[in-house]
Amino acid sequence: MPRARDLGIGIGRFPTGPLNAITDVAGVQVGHVTLIEGDRTRTGATAILPHAGNLFQDKLRAGLSVLNGFGKFAGATQVLELGQLETPILLTNTLAVGRAIEAVNAYTLTQPGNERVVSLNAVVGETNDSRLNDIRAGRPTVAEVAAAIAAAQPGPVTEGAVGAGTGCVAFGLKGGIGTASRRVGDWALGVLVQANFGGALRVDGVMPALPQHDADGSIVIVLATDAPLDAGSLKRLATRAFGGLARTGAALSHGSGDYALALTTARGVQDVPLSDLFEAAIEATEEAILNALLMADPMTGYDAGNGKPSHFDALRLAP
Repeated sequence: MPRARDLGIGIGRFPTGPLNAITDVAGVQVGHVTLIEGDRTRTGATAILPHAGNLFQDKLRAGLSVLNGFGKFAGATQVLELGQLETPILLTNTLAVGRAIEAVNAYTLTQPGNERVVSLNAVVGETNDSRLNDIRAGRPTVAEVAAAIAAAQPGPVTEGAVGAGTGCVAFGLKGGIGTASRRVGDWALGVLVQANFGGALRVDGVMPALPQHDADGSIVIVLATDAPLDAGSLKRLATRAFGGLARTGAALSHGSGDYALALTTARGVQDVPLSDLFEAAIEATEEAILNALLMADPMTGYDAGNGKPSHFDALRLAP
């Protein structure tokens, strides 16, 4: 299946990293658990590890921005208050957030050096996959979420109907996980999205002919960079990702949960010119969303809200 650039869709002016993925930021790892069973289970989990060490002992700076808070983002208040990230970032479905927190807690508490830890801030984002998944069935389990953490690795990132994106729908099409990256001078910036929202799709500014569909839904956007930014600048960087979301034609509706988390793998802080990084975040977010749509296969499933089968096609554009 082609990504956006395979079809000649080059978003913006900054070059991509070698993988055009969030893992172009050195140290970042991504893992998925994908659950497709029978005609009702279409869900999963995606884990993002900013580095392979002990995040609780080697915390990173982070910033969170919320465009519309109709959603659940566990760990949000501590990230906003302290500007720190101390656990892997987990993405999953709405009703699995609690189980994902348990998996993150177990992973962190059992790491060497954390024997006396009695409080931690698990970071978990979600979107609602109930248009294709029997979300009330209790999947993924704690063990299945833990498997996504264990599967995290550097290198190419699988996109489309995988991990936390397995049952996602965007613009009335099959949505899912997408990623992209940019080089800005000496710095790398990567984005990963869980795309499950509505609106009137635009592909590089052009609106394809699509049937009418629900405008509601949600997206989680994770940005990673090695630029040595402080927490305040990372929050501002996260906010710019919503510019890329808007460029795709997102409705930004009342019923949408729109969250962006930005982190840096750099240990120090320097005075970095921000405008180019802001623009790169917009570009990479737009392209990551398109990649999520293009890399997703059509899928049938179970509409938990209506109690009946459902089907969503993937975006197909001629090269």
